[in-house]
Amino acid sequence: MTDQMKYFRLVVVICLALLMVFPSMAEAKKKPRKKTGPYQVSAASALLYDESGWNKYYARAVDRKIFPASTTKVMTALLVLEHLDLDTVVVIGRNATTVLPSKVDLKEGEKYHVRDLLYAALLNSANDAAAALAEAVAGSQDKFVEMMNARALQLGAKNTLFANPHGLPSSSAQYSTAYDMFLIFRAALKKDFFREAIKIRTMTVESVDGRKIALKSHNKSLFKKWQQSVYGKTGYSQAAQACFIGVVNKGKQDLIVAVFGCPGSTRWDDVKYIIEHYGGVAL
Repeated sequence: MTDQMKYFRLVVVICLALLMVFPSMAEAKKKPRKKTGPYQVSAASALLYDESGWNKYYARAVDRKIFPASTTKVMTALLVLEHLDLDTVVVIGRNATTVLPSKVDLKEGEKYHVRDLLYAALLNSANDAAAALAEAVAGSQDKFVEMMNARALQLGAKNTLFANPHGLPSSSAQYSTAYDMFLIFRAALKKDFFREAIKIRTMTVESVDGRKIALKSHNKSLFKKWQQSVYGKTGYSQAAQACFIGVVNKGKQDLIVAVFGCPGSTRWDDVKYIIEHYGGVAL
């Protein structure tokens, strides 16, 4: 046997030995290493309480200051429902049309019923609809903000300061806490319209003159194949990160869940884990 043949046989033997000891790259890709350890809630602040607030299933930094982002619209909706009839017609002013997205592109001079603007604010998180409603209630957004902060104090939300009716980043101070937002959301749930509106996935509203606007809820949990839905209001900004406050049923009681400051796409994982693991509700 020549030296060349001996070398070739040695190489073959070594290769076969390596294949027996180490899995191939293709096989390794087929079997990714599973994550180990319990799920870790990502939210900077979170809670799961019953509506009374007596039964606290989960609490994490509930008094930490957070940016509420578009969950601010819960307070806006509450004030609108306390001061305006749902059939009231609102004329859209120029200031409302100049706010930044998210919006439904309302036009100056258009007319809408209060109920349809509320649907736009709660489902599509429309900042222009929230601004128009604020002006309809108080005459200006600045005066409406004064009403928001006064109402927050009445509800016991002592660590909250709103700067606008929609939750967009502001040069003025703007903050809340998970506990304060629980108090505000709980008050809003007492309004039948609010409780029913946050259950809607899609719908179409129209102006008095017939311009139709298709709406789709930003609450992605409504579109997941969960055993039970979680109804509420989302929020997001770069500073606030992802947030959500909502309600889920547990037998004869409702539980309010809140997550604020969720990085990346972990918001719904947090919501599901907290409700299932601490609330004992299968989703």
